[in-house]
Amino acid sequence: MIIRVRVIPNAKESDVVGRIGSTVRLKVAAPAIDGKANIELCRFLADFFEVRPRSVKIVRGEKGREKTVEIEGRTEEELKSVMESIP
Repeated sequence: MIIRVRVIPNAKESDVVGRIGSTVRLKVAAPAIDGKANIELCRFLADFFEVRPRSVKIVRGEKGREKTVEIEGRTEEELKSVMESIP
């Protein structure tokens, strides 16, 4: 499954903020320095979707706030049901 995310780095804790259309807004508890925010983003999404960390890959936007992320490890239906729980 491919999702679009907008990342807000340097937050107190990683959390889902909400959605704007099909883009998921996330806060990550890491600064946007040396890829630390990307590592935290992948770790958080792996926990959120209950997949292994290596099943989450940033496929576009590694240096920007808008990213395209690929998530594997569960069926498309399971991942969509988790996405639908986001307000």
